[in-house]
Amino acid sequence: MSDLVAIVYPSEDKAEDVRQRLFRLQKEYLITIGDAVIAVKTESGSIKLNQLVNTTAAGAISGSFWGLLIGVLFLNPIVGVALGAASGALGGALSDFGINDAFMKELSASIQPGNAVLFVLVKNMTADKVLKEIKDARGVVLKTSLDETKEKILRDALAGVAEKPAT
Repeated sequence: MSDLVAIVYPSEDKAEDVRQRLFRLQKEYLITIGDAVIAVKTESGSIKLNQLVNTTAAGAISGSFWGLLIGVLFLNPIVGVALGAASGALGGALSDFGINDAFMKELSASIQPGNAVLFVLVKNMTADKVLKEIKDARGVVLKTSLDETKEKILRDALAGVAEKPAT
């Protein structure tokens, strides 16, 4: 079961910095990320998604390969590449991996222009170590699928609230 966390940052650069920190933590096996997308609200009010994988480009490359292979078999490799790239790009554009694009755009509509939302699909994590690494970046929790206790811990850590010692 994965958990969704959406945190608002004042700029795309700040959100990208936190995303890179999470990738470093993933290399240390402290977190497993299913998807990490940055949504930025432009001055015009439109939402731009900065995704990890460009499915359109990946589909076009894959389609080109298969189109070339089929084109060679039928003695027309140029047409095969063109048709394969077009169909692959279309298929890639229509496929959606990880977090739903429409959901991210809808949720990001409520932020101020220039702000960015980091959407992270977390498969599992060592929460205390991950929070320690990202809490200095601050940020405001927009939405999570965490239970109330974990969400409060996340909100407090990002807000800079010191933990009370156990008595």
